[in-house]
Amino acid sequence: AINPGISVSRVGSAAQTKAMKKVAGKLKLELAQFDELQAFAQFASDLDKATQDQLARGVRLRELLKQPQNSPLAVYEQVAILYAGLNGYLDDVAVDKIAEFASGFREYLKAGSPQYTQGVKTSKVLGEAEETALKKAIDEYKKTFLATA
Repeated sequence: AINPGISVSRVGSAAQTKAMKKVAGKLKLELAQFDELQAFAQFASDLDKATQDQLARGVRLRELLKQPQNSPLAVYEQVAILYAGLNGYLDDVAVDKIAEFASGFREYLKAGSPQYTQGVKTSKVLGEAEETALKKAIDEYKKTFLATA
């Protein structure tokens, strides 16, 4: 379970690559806001569109964080999947299809986006070139995924 209010270790973010730090900071904030909104939503009957959208994104982010036991992901895969979720690329993917999207996207990255994968593997940074390649890869994969889903 993730509790963004509690540090997981004394090492903290010092153990993370710069690419992961770039997406993880936003992830902690989004999940903390999601938890607060979810608690509030239990008592509120009329939620505006922005609040509903934020709750829906929080549900999708939680789905992205689930993974089978003994199935570690490479850092570049984690960064790519979290980036897609945090930047709204998955907002129109059904919640029950998030795991399928993530799995397929990881395979797509290995074969179809060497600029992103090699860049992040080598430099451990999500620079402008890697981010541009990642956005392109997400868009390309998402088109094929939504067409078949």
